[in-house]
Amino acid sequence: QVHLVESGGGLVQAGGSLRLSCAASGRDFGISVMSWYRQAPGKQREFVATITTGGSTAYADSVKGRFTISRDNAKNTVYLQMNSLKPEDTAVYYCNADGADLGRFPPTPFASWGQGTQVTVSS
Repeated sequence: QVHLVESGGGLVQAGGSLRLSCAASGRDFGISVMSWYRQAPGKQREFVATITTGGSTAYADSVKGRFTISRDNAKNTVYLQMNSLKPEDTAVYYCNADGADLGRFPPTPFASWGQGTQVTVSS
């Protein structure tokens, strides 16, 4: 089983920046895609950004040009650099990883979620 731990959330003023990190740990696993989602109070969880092992990225329109996703494959860690933050970016940010349990034959696919980290942007 893969365990994801997010960090880096906090309180920031509008226009400020934060960098989120998400580290994956476990045994005999491979991760293909890592993503960030967010959930604001009273709203559904929504996609923010995603990155493949090869570095291909995609972003929600609401964060394009402001957020940058990156990853360190050797460390099984994904980052989200958030600049020019707006009050509407306030949410709990969740890390997601899609991959396979390589300790089983055949390898078993999985999708894991972190516990979330709070980001609050004040106006």
